[in-house]
Amino acid sequence: MYFYDVMIDKEALYKEVLPQAVSLLEDETDEVACMANLAALLHSAFGFWWTGFYRVVGDELVLGPFQGPVACIHIPYGRGVCGTAWQRGATVVVPDVEQFPGHIACSSESRSEIVVPVWRDGRVCAVLDIDSRELATFDEIDGKYLETILEKVFK
Repeated sequence: MYFYDVMIDKEALYKEVLPQAVSLLEDETDEVACMANLAALLHSAFGFWWTGFYRVVGDELVLGPFQGPVACIHIPYGRGVCGTAWQRGATVVVPDVEQFPGHIACSSESRSEIVVPVWRDGRVCAVLDIDSRELATFDEIDGKYLETILEKVFK
């Protein structure tokens, strides 16, 4: 992974970001505020193309706080990468969005994606969606640390 054209150790960076996220958000009870600051922290730390949240509102996902270019506002349950992660209740890593059946192209510049469910009271209440302009940006390291960050912040 590259951050400002310098090769970085992704796992080491997650290990730095994790305590920052917890410290920043540990006493905050407003979910939208937590989403906003967490999106900003991850986006600036890693230099992702798009970093943000979609909140579960009724039977669809609705755009929440994000960093990056404009995005789709509504995503149906089970549609696209975000709706699929919500439906499965599990992290979805997509190395090439062009190969994902039913991918919703909010931006033609997005090439790979990871979506991680946010759990509250035994149900998915939102998803964290991160897009990259490079193919195969995300892997099990991203999944592991993003899941851990979300568990600690949205407990």
